Amino acid sequence: MLKRPKKDEYDLYFERYIELIPNKCLFDVLKKQQEVTINLLRGLSSEQEEYRYEAKKWSLKEVVGHMADVERVLNYHLLTVARGDTVSFTPFDKDLYMANADFSQRDFQDILSDFSIVRQCTSSLITNLPNDAWIRTGTVLNHPTTARALAYIIAGHELHHQRIIKERYLLKQ
Repeated sequence: MLKRPKKDEYDLYFERYIELIPNKCLFDVLKKQQEVTINLLRGLSSEQEEYRYEAKKWSLKEVVGHMADVERVLNYHLLTVARGDTVSFTPFDKDLYMANADFSQRDFQDILSDFSIVRQCTSSLITNLPNDAWIRTGTVLNHPTTARALAYIIAGHELHHQRIIKERYLLKQ
């Protein structure tokens, strides 16, 4: 079982994601999360897919697209750190990514499928890393960050958005 990262293995910004992960096998958590997210969002109406809980907030389509984008970025960070590259990653602008993604023009089922494919790639990456890769360190948000922490951040980011989807998108309609 992959041990939970210590607080010095990541920037404190990511604590909000890591603290959401239950004390279970991270590989199982990631697999179960994907099932939960897909089942949560399966069979929604087009009105639900386009729903925004506030005027300036993202639509549900955009939230799911954002989840896939962030996981892709974090996968790259994870791969790079795990392979021993010491590059420093600067923050990416999620709003710029959103402005250039045009998720509103895409079919929601395609966005869900894309999210699922990204998660399959995440699962493949983390299940095939050698044991010594998990403690390798790169720099994310100007802080030393281990590959292990990045894997937990990926899982926590999805749990964070699952909660938002349940509380602000699906229950409020």
